[in-house]
Amino acid sequence: MSNVVFPAMDARQRVALNLRRLRVSRGISQDDLALAANIERSYAGHLERGGKNPTVTTLEKLATALSCDVSELLAPLPDGISIKPLKSGRRSTA
Repeated sequence: MSNVVFPAMDARQRVALNLRRLRVSRGISQDDLALAANIERSYAGHLERGGKNPTVTTLEKLATALSCDVSELLAPLPDGISIKPLKSGRRSTA
């Protein structure tokens, strides 16, 4: 068996950063992601901040909503990546 070296970032933080990176890169709001994944919006926020541990089922729902494979939520982040936030605030329902 070979030795495996894991990065210092824990899995929950990796999921948090990848979730936000993928959501922002697709121009999806937390509200829309939560709706598409059938989870509470506040829970999506907790996941993006690394405050909650998602289940495998939740990871599958998020990956489906983001049109990606679950593995992308656990992938190592490229060095020097910057994640730009979306415009804050809720959209108007005009």
